[in-house]
Amino acid sequence: MNILILGATGFIGSAVASHLLADGHSVTGLGRNPSRARLKFPDIKWMEADLSKMLRANDWSAIIGGYDAVVNCAGALQDGLADDLAATQRKAMLALYAAAQQTRPLIVQISAQTTGAAADLPFLATKRQADEVLAASGLPHVILRPALVLSRHSNGGSALLRAIAALPFGIPLVHATSPVATVALDDVAAAVSRAVAGQLGSCTDADLASTEQLTLAELVTLHRQWLGLPSTVVVALPTIAARPITLLADAAGHLGWRSPLRSTATAVMAEGVFANTGNNPGIAAASSRDTMRMNPAGVQDLWFARLYLLKPLMIASLSIFWLLSGFVPLLDVERVATHFHPLLREGTAAWLSIFTCLIDMLLGVAVLVRPFARRAMKGMILVSLGYLAGATIIGPSLWLDPLGPLVKVLPSLVLTLTALAILDER
Repeated sequence: MNILILGATGFIGSAVASHLLADGHSVTGLGRNPSRARLKFPDIKWMEADLSKMLRANDWSAIIGGYDAVVNCAGALQDGLADDLAATQRKAMLALYAAAQQTRPLIVQISAQTTGAAADLPFLATKRQADEVLAASGLPHVILRPALVLSRHSNGGSALLRAIAALPFGIPLVHATSPVATVALDDVAAAVSRAVAGQLGSCTDADLASTEQLTLAELVTLHRQWLGLPSTVVVALPTIAARPITLLADAAGHLGWRSPLRSTATAVMAEGVFANTGNNPGIAAASSRDTMRMNPAGVQDLWFARLYLLKPLMIASLSIFWLLSGFVPLLDVERVATHFHPLLREGTAAWLSIFTCLIDMLLGVAVLVRPFARRAMKGMILVSLGYLAGATIIGPSLWLDPLGPLVKVLPSLVLTLTALAILDER
């Protein structure tokens, strides 16, 4: 079959694409930025498109022609600089369904459990609205609702579980007793494969979850054991304790960072992650224990878990360092300009000092904005090397001061290189 996968560069989408490709299907992946996926999966045909801009049936008509099935793995947790939930999860899907009336491919929708106390959250509401329109459209379709997805790899909530599990002095948890249903990523991909093969029947709406259900505390403890770390105490925190972190995560979301600590995730976890395993027509799902047993952790998993929560601290530290290194010298420009006097006139030296301060501050701001972070870090490295080279020429004796400006640049360079190395999210 000829299959189009929306969101094929994502956590679930890439696994589904690989599974369908292994089944012998011809697979096309659609994503916002498939450049790296194109290198990783050369056997998949790739299409670059932004769902949030495909809001009319005409935007889809030329794309979906010739496909026997369209699998929608695209989605986002919360509105932010990089994501528009209403556009991506509702408007684009309604436009797709309208266009699909002409060729009538099978639509496989990866959704979520959209009922319960958190049902009015934009993440769940837009999913539910798209599901309802699909169910009423008359199109052949299958709606799959996975619980928390676990895999050898990690993303979003599962990445956060590993990070919390690896904390050194106990495990602080809000909603520690909330129930969490899970499903293996391989089982999600297998369910899509069965849907495409017609084994689930048209108009199926199924939850995907194992019959095992753990509390959040038990699931984090299981991850700690999987990482090979000794057991430690779980400290149950009141809900209010998460509020400052949630506010910071939401603010980061407006700058393009997709933190699993945003308010949508904490609101869902307050109720727990449920699944109706009775609404599961013969789809097998491994338990979280079996999933992790079949995918033993390596040292790289331990590194990832320990670095995950350090990553935002690194980026914040870089921002503060560069903002201060630009702002503080502006308080006494004349003194700073004296460093350039051996080579430049007094007025020129002052203007150059102001210019370099502004560059530092610009980089300090830019690194906080996700689309600019990589370029900002590369700029920090180049500017730092430039400062070191220039200062070595003008005042080589500065190297002899262990607390001087040149020595301090070196740990900043290492921190920047480390943050750049772990910047990628998928």
